Amino acid sequence: MDAKDIEKVAHLARLGLSGAEREAYAQDLSRILDLVSHMNAVATDGVEPMTHPDTAGLRLRADAVHQEIDRNQLMAVAPEARDGLYLVPRVIE
Repeated sequence: MDAKDIEKVAHLARLGLSGAEREAYAQDLSRILDLVSHMNAVATDGVEPMTHPDTAGLRLRADAVHQEIDRNQLMAVAPEARDGLYLVPRVIE
């Protein structure tokens, strides 16, 4: 990509870029596109598609209750509560 291509993309995205920024973006995007073309050149025939790169799976813990918390204890520390709900100041009028 050159600065002219970056200028077109910047115009479409409604971005204001200086000349130095256009040059820097042109170099960065050229490197990214080179990397993508290099990755596309890798032979992937016979490679099975994966749903996730980590095949180990999830480590799950047992779904068991360890300690019950009394709702009344939790409500007792609230500055304001009514009918089992915390009352907070209104932020949108």
